[in-house]
Amino acid sequence: MIASGADWTPAGLWLAVVASGLYHGVNPGMGWPLAVSAALMERRSRALLGALWPLALGHLLAILLVILPFALLVALVDWQQQIRIGASLLVIAFGIFRLVDRRHPRALARIPPAQLGLWSFAVAIAHGAGLMLVPIYLGLCRTADLAAGHAAAGALIDADLGMAVLVSVVHAVAMIAAGGVFAWLVYRHLGLGAVSRSWFNLEAIWALSLMLVGAVSLSIALAGR
Repeated sequence: MIASGADWTPAGLWLAVVASGLYHGVNPGMGWPLAVSAALMERRSRALLGALWPLALGHLLAILLVILPFALLVALVDWQQQIRIGASLLVIAFGIFRLVDRRHPRALARIPPAQLGLWSFAVAIAHGAGLMLVPIYLGLCRTADLAAGHAAAGALIDADLGMAVLVSVVHAVAMIAAGGVFAWLVYRHLGLGAVSRSWFNLEAIWALSLMLVGAVSLSIALAGR
């Protein structure tokens, strides 16, 4: 049973931001194996930590690139429901696309893995990592705007831009924390061989997650909550 809009409290929405970050971090497609590879090649754990920050920065910039336009749109108070419905349909459509076509875009193959920040940015965009956060972000903006009512457009834009940055930073920190822990465990104890033998493909799960987030958001938006 899908929760009503009233059940999605700010605390629950922030928990969803953190949970999505942990989920992205665990996914090897977001880059933590590259951090392990850097440490193995240089034979020192400091290289692993050095690889994590460009991965985090690239992911953060990709999230911001997707969320910031919606931060400006939310200033249109009278159209908030339509914006949420449109965003939900966009997330569902991208999830269906990722489910049908699970191949990595060819453009990603042209980015050397050594360029970790650019690689992380491109991968996050290609996989729709930012889109997964849009419905959660719009829900947070709605709970924040309820008390303010129809405030001036300029004030709303300032508030929503700040919320967009905060959501992106919290998500990126959770993402790199989860990825960093996995990278450290693999480097110190498991080794890449163990991961290649035991890991499963998350592409379908990722696509289904996008569709689920979009469907829940759409149901709440249509209910007018």
